[in-house]
Amino acid sequence: MKRYDLIIVGAGPSGLSAAVEAAKRGLKVVVFDENEKPGGQLFKQIHKFFGSKEHKAKIRGFKIGEELLNEANDTGVEVVLNATVIGLYQDKEIVVKIGDEVKHFKGDSIIVATGASENMVTFDGWTLPGVIGAGAAQTMMNLHGIKPGKKILMLGSGNVGLVVSFQLMQCGCEVVALVDAAPRIGGYGVHAAKVARTGVPFYLSHTIVKAEGEECVTGVTIAEVDDKFQFIPGTEKHFDVDTICVAVGLSPMSQLLKMAGCEMEDNPKKGGQVPICDQYGETSIKGIFVAGDVSGIEEASSAMIEGRIAGICASYYLGFIEKEELDKKYEELTNALEGLRQGMFAPKNRGKLIEKTEEGIDVSMNLLEKGYLTDEEVEKYPGVTHAKGIHPVMECSQNIPCNPCQDACPKHCIKIGKNITALPAVDESVECVGCGMCVASCSGQAIFLINENFEPGYATVTLPYEMLPLPKKGDKGMGLSRSGKEICEAEVVEVRTSPAFDHTNLLTIKVPADMVMKARFYKGKEQ
Repeated sequence: MKRYDLIIVGAGPSGLSAAVEAAKRGLKVVVFDENEKPGGQLFKQIHKFFGSKEHKAKIRGFKIGEELLNEANDTGVEVVLNATVIGLYQDKEIVVKIGDEVKHFKGDSIIVATGASENMVTFDGWTLPGVIGAGAAQTMMNLHGIKPGKKILMLGSGNVGLVVSFQLMQCGCEVVALVDAAPRIGGYGVHAAKVARTGVPFYLSHTIVKAEGEECVTGVTIAEVDDKFQFIPGTEKHFDVDTICVAVGLSPMSQLLKMAGCEMEDNPKKGGQVPICDQYGETSIKGIFVAGDVSGIEEASSAMIEGRIAGICASYYLGFIEKEELDKKYEELTNALEGLRQGMFAPKNRGKLIEKTEEGIDVSMNLLEKGYLTDEEVEKYPGVTHAKGIHPVMECSQNIPCNPCQDACPKHCIKIGKNITALPAVDESVECVGCGMCVASCSGQAIFLINENFEPGYATVTLPYEMLPLPKKGDKGMGLSRSGKEICEAEVVEVRTSPAFDHTNLLTIKVPADMVMKARFYKGKEQ
């Protein structure tokens, strides 16, 4: 039986982060993962992360995954793939199926970082080919280059449903509707807004009645539900689709911990059955730690920090570091973690309706119910100003832990302050030079550059654009409103790309002057 100082189950963001921190401190570390590639969900995440610099903000998930893998290689972490851990026992022995062999390993310490699995809902026809999880759709698109379908309905308006809906459109699929039984959108408003302005309709307080088709999905019927989630007769709506994506939450994959005899609890706020652990992530069995979604569903940024905490705590448990180093690093990392757990979407606010921002501004019910801010609502936010010449308009209306726009502006005309969840504001005493770095850096694609005096009768909007084919200067099409409706003719006057923009193109369109605060997306004639 081979022995290691530390065995980690799961080579996702939390597992690899834990491995790196432990290996840096001299531990002999092995990571087992059932997949053929390490990195977990990171390599499916082509969007930019929220947070601050220390949280890898404005960096795309797969790039963060590459950095983690390089760190693991450089620190000598052994990663064993296609290795399914099928047993975990109190004496820190694990049983692993590798190929056709079953092998036993012994660890002086164990970190379980198995992540979470997608939830599923049942409805008539839910087993038909064409009904898939949103995570499966991401795997098909972003790892294997396969379109999940041509016409797709998304069930679920949390961040996963919103992000994957946008990525489906990026790969050329048509998203016909985004449906959720809840009365309000569950994910970030900026994610909803970038979906809504492409023209995708939202159906809140609706869910699927049945998937249609004999051998595969050919259509879907949805209906409105009452406050007890019962169908309201006469509200049925039909869509012709070939794929139904389901994004109705995640559940911690905590089975190994239960098998080992760790004390468990059913905690709906954490996503289901999770281990009871102390502040360091140590379970009721000394030397067995947890990190990431297995201990409670959060974002990947949080999982990576939790992983680093677990790796450092395991190092202390085995005597590789002193208490002084543990305390110093623990304080540093928990401060970073708490930064991500602030604002409207903090774990403590899960399931609550927040009616006002931290600044005392009414939260947009239209955004929560339809996915977009109205023309009147947008004017009340501190990031929305009017000025001569080019200036930023920041349609960020929720207190989300994110501040890369503040760091991106070379002239410092964008201010958030020390409170990472504060709404961005414009310093009107500083002149904007129109570089576009704020537009490209915004993880929620919620910043636009406006020139209200471009030429007599016309203004320009510079917007983030990540669709293909990329429009060309001189192209003519339509400007779309925040709700995705065609509202005016638009001409492309500039397309900017730069390595500094990291694949977010800056598309500048000329629109009638009275449309400059309304046009938020461009649709070419061929589209």
